[in-house]
Amino acid sequence: MSVSDASAKANGNPLLVLGKITSILDAFSLSKPVLQLADIREFTGMPTSTVQRLVTNLTSQGFLDREGDAYRIGMRMAYWAAPATRGMEVVDILSPLLKTLRDTTGETACFFKAEQHYRVCVAMADTHHALRREMHLGKIVPLHAGSAGRVLLAWSPELMEAVLRDPLESITDYTITSSEELEAAVKKTHADGFAITVGEREDGASGLSAPVFDSAAGLVGAVTISGPTLRMPLETCEAWVEPLLATAEHMTRLIGGRFPGES
Repeated sequence: MSVSDASAKANGNPLLVLGKITSILDAFSLSKPVLQLADIREFTGMPTSTVQRLVTNLTSQGFLDREGDAYRIGMRMAYWAAPATRGMEVVDILSPLLKTLRDTTGETACFFKAEQHYRVCVAMADTHHALRREMHLGKIVPLHAGSAGRVLLAWSPELMEAVLRDPLESITDYTITSSEELEAAVKKTHADGFAITVGEREDGASGLSAPVFDSAAGLVGAVTISGPTLRMPLETCEAWVEPLLATAEHMTRLIGGRFPGES
């Protein structure tokens, strides 16, 4: 061990401390905004004494707020987060997370927004695989076909009513063209919190999507993983639900959003 390494160990390596602080802050999520010390210890795997010391320091500096015997992310963090995103478009803020999701799954990650009776791809991180399904920025797809459309309709009742006023066009043999079937599928998506579809928009293509919300719990859009069914059979799609939902939650938190029903 060098003299500098020994000195860093003796004085406490600031990078190691930052890593521990990051681990503690990562323990909090929109689904678990309030945690006990035991919860933080279980998530981080750090000793009780270390968690107690760091949490106490984080609370004194405003990184965490205390609520009785529990803790939540401090309001001071929101103060710092505001200038980080001010002046940036939502798609600019979310694009790095699409790249991370693409790197995690190896497949194309997209973000769709609703435009009239269609969904439009407004951001994407393309797969590195040579075999891929056609997708590009500005791609317009009918809302009734595919997982992203399912999500956009599930949290937009007025849009759902508008879509059902017109005949549902058949794009592939698996596209839903029945109003009753679409209503049932959208209802299931709302209950599940995500959607998985195979071959509805394009033969041999699979997709799974989840919603992203703003500060008023309004729907911003749908984050989607898509690719050839050859690489994305149903079992694989189901295995990717967890990273998809984690990304959707991260996106929602990053833009200061909240999920419907949360205070």
